[in-house]
Amino acid sequence: MKTHAVTPIFAATLIVLAAVSCKNAGKSAARVETADADTAVVYFTRTITPESLVRIYEVLGREATGKVAVKISTGEAGGHNYLKPDLIGDLVRKVDGTIVECNTAYAGQRMKTEEHRKVIEEHGFNAIATVDIMDEEGEIKIPVQDTKWIQYDIVGSHLQDYDFMINLAHFKGHAMGGFGGVLKNASIGVASRNGKAYIHTAGKVEDYTQMWSNLPEGWDTAPEKNTPFIESMSAAAQAVHNYFNEGKNILYIDVMNNISIDCDCDGNPHDPTIRDIGIAASLDPVALDKFCLDQVFNLPQTEEDDTQALLDRINARHGIRIVYRGEETGLGTLTYKVVTLD
Repeated sequence: MKTHAVTPIFAATLIVLAAVSCKNAGKSAARVETADADTAVVYFTRTITPESLVRIYEVLGREATGKVAVKISTGEAGGHNYLKPDLIGDLVRKVDGTIVECNTAYAGQRMKTEEHRKVIEEHGFNAIATVDIMDEEGEIKIPVQDTKWIQYDIVGSHLQDYDFMINLAHFKGHAMGGFGGVLKNASIGVASRNGKAYIHTAGKVEDYTQMWSNLPEGWDTAPEKNTPFIESMSAAAQAVHNYFNEGKNILYIDVMNNISIDCDCDGNPHDPTIRDIGIAASLDPVALDKFCLDQVFNLPQTEEDDTQALLDRINARHGIRIVYRGEETGLGTLTYKVVTLD
């Protein structure tokens, strides 16, 4: 079996493990655990339950107020790795949240609102909350700070109905981005169909029907050709972050379970080849996705944890570029300390 050498840039990240007792695990813990301007705090638990999901939200110390959007992926029809309603339901109800999504730019069963709603019903999300397809009634443009590739972000028009966002992502692989975490969930996930096309083509087209004919030839084998898309995702994620009160009304959670090389947008995903890792959360999306990447890159290669296919996919798509661009543009930091809740 192949072994994978840890990428030095990932191994060099500052990681400080600090155990938090059950007695102290609550909103006060987030106020105690602080970091300097160049270091983010990432909270982590190996326990993946509805209770631990609520707990890690509470420990962040940022209360979701007003009308709360909980951004998830509803998962393509036929898929089975997406975050299940029975896992996320307690958190969604606790914050009186509305589950939010947008339609897809590919020709699956979530491309059009009517069919998308059928998938949402089949996957059980209507049973735990109201589900809002944010681009059902159109789209709006919001400013981007990083204008290297895109000049604005095109998002579902209903985004303006919300005061606060919980970015609740399923960490996994992705056919085009290499991997998907909170940064992808904020960028591609919040973008309308046309917004998805705009990001995927790095600002070339705004019509989702023209997206596939405008992708760079060889993007899947030449990382440098995929970089404009990856950096455009970072810019769009920053736009959404800034939209919510300059990042003060948004928080980020990555659930590392059912980790396949394929995204939840795949209706026939590859089975997971890595054991469930846990749940991580932060107020810094760059640090959070970097932490999750570090878990995969630094995981010893074994029969039960066969990371090679996912690592190959991330490397082939130059996926890690998204977190480095995020730090370069001020969205977050790559340096973090970890507070473990177990």
